[in-house]
Amino acid sequence: MENRDAALHHVQITIPPDREDMAREFYCETVGFREVGKPASLAEQGGLWLSAGSGELHIGIDERFLPGSRAHVAFLVSDLEGLASRLAAGMYELYWDNALPGFRRFFVTDPFGNRLEFLTPAA
Repeated sequence: MENRDAALHHVQITIPPDREDMAREFYCETVGFREVGKPASLAEQGGLWLSAGSGELHIGIDERFLPGSRAHVAFLVSDLEGLASRLAAGMYELYWDNALPGFRRFFVTDPFGNRLEFLTPAA
């Protein structure tokens, strides 16, 4: 059965315990996402929720954390060059890729080793 009105609400990635401040620095200050409040019933679990365009990125805590090295989240952004500059200034290594027709994109790993993709439509 097809569900044509489905929309992505959020994606969750994980980080090691007690690293929320490092996640805020990367995802809010460098990438530019905005932190949104978690419901009180979930706040005690740690982690943080971020507004990422029309959806959310939830960052959860995993005691047995292993980074996603192949699996990744892709974010469509309007200022790919500006983001690339901010990440490079923060000493993050970008991997540019031109294999997806119609888009400019790069991959980067967050401070925890999670693979992320950022892309924008090609001019």
